[in-house]
Amino acid sequence: MSVTVATDQPFNQMARQMSKLVDQVHKGYYGFAPADTWTPNVNLYETDEAYMVCVDLAGVDKEKIDVVVADGRLRLRGTRVVPRCPEESGAPGEPEAHLKRLRVHLMEIDHGGFSREVELPLDVDKNRVTAIYRDGMLWIELPKK
Repeated sequence: MSVTVATDQPFNQMARQMSKLVDQVHKGYYGFAPADTWTPNVNLYETDEAYMVCVDLAGVDKEKIDVVVADGRLRLRGTRVVPRCPEESGAPGEPEAHLKRLRVHLMEIDHGGFSREVELPLDVDKNRVTAIYRDGMLWIELPKK
């Protein structure tokens, strides 16, 4: 399968990279107290029949993901809990008092509520949208009219 990448306007790629750099600096200082919401990364693909949106939602329970297509936009919302160490988890039914103390040195994985909006092309058939969640990636198929 070949992949065609639309050409970026001048400096768009650099602007995205600078934004990621600022986010990383921000996480270094404020990573222990998450912002109100975090923004998952998205890839957008196009075939002759549909647009495909791939959303990186590793560790998110699929029941905690809300997908809405309305007003020419794809809106994603949900929550992700802080990942727990296997040693911290304890046995089922074990009281939390028996869990090991865990000292956190770095916390870069976003958690809490997330929100992401993607503007859609006009030719999307919003009545035939489907989604599948596999291996931490949410794939949304947006068929063309």
